[in-house]
Amino acid sequence: MTKNHPGGERGFKLALPMTVQGRDPSGRDFEEETVLDTMSHSQASFVLKNPVVRESQLRLVIGLPPKLAEDRDLKLIIRGRVAFLEPRREGDASQRVSLALESKYVIKPEARTGASSGNGRSGS
Repeated sequence: MTKNHPGGERGFKLALPMTVQGRDPSGRDFEEETVLDTMSHSQASFVLKNPVVRESQLRLVIGLPPKLAEDRDLKLIIRGRVAFLEPRREGDASQRVSLALESKYVIKPEARTGASSGNGRSGS
């Protein structure tokens, strides 16, 4: 199923859990669990409770479904800049964010604390 992003671009409706990392307008780092709403090759949309401003850089860590990840715990890690904000409604602390994605992304296994991969190389 597809849905239009702001600016008319078509994207896929994907309800995938993810973590958003960034800085709020006062410069404080935040990390928030949310759900990806739609994604295209150049944009992602989601709801965020932490305040952000246009042009803020955010990092998304999206959990890939087991079927797409060949039953491994893989995460899509991508960065982007806030391109569009849907204003908050009175009494609602959340806002809809549209992120212009960078063209580079990484898919890697979720880092496990205290566990060694046994190959002597870093997973970054």
